[in-house]
Amino acid sequence: MSPLPAPFWQTKKLGEMSHDEWEALCDGCGRCCLLKLEDEDTGEIYLTKLACKLLDLGQCRCGDYTKRHELVHDCLSIDPESVKALSWLPASCAYRRISDGRDLAWWHPLVSGDPETVHRAGISVRGFARLETNANSDELERYIIENFNED
Repeated sequence: MSPLPAPFWQTKKLGEMSHDEWEALCDGCGRCCLLKLEDEDTGEIYLTKLACKLLDLGQCRCGDYTKRHELVHDCLSIDPESVKALSWLPASCAYRRISDGRDLAWWHPLVSGDPETVHRAGISVRGFARLETNANSDELERYIIENFNED
């Protein structure tokens, strides 16, 4: 009996993955959909607990993934070239982990076989994020939860 082949994320670089493999790497945490604020004077980036208006806070998935760029003008696509440049991608992000030469975490749905493990592990924004539409745009600073420029 021959051993099972290694999973695609252990044998391929991000740029070698098919579209379906790339999409499967998303763990459904919703962290990339949290609003970021940039200090115009210092360039520092701050993460908020406010999520994009399209994020389904229960599923932690985009509510209109195919039209997201039409509906949200500043929605960014994450691709193999941008992973290293996006300093705000959390260390837990599968794209960041693979780019950094690490394996997927135990809670990742591709490893656990269960899309709920990302939530049970406390990695997702479920339970603490709120939609940007429920916040006063003049008070966004009060929703800051992290400074991404700190090491």
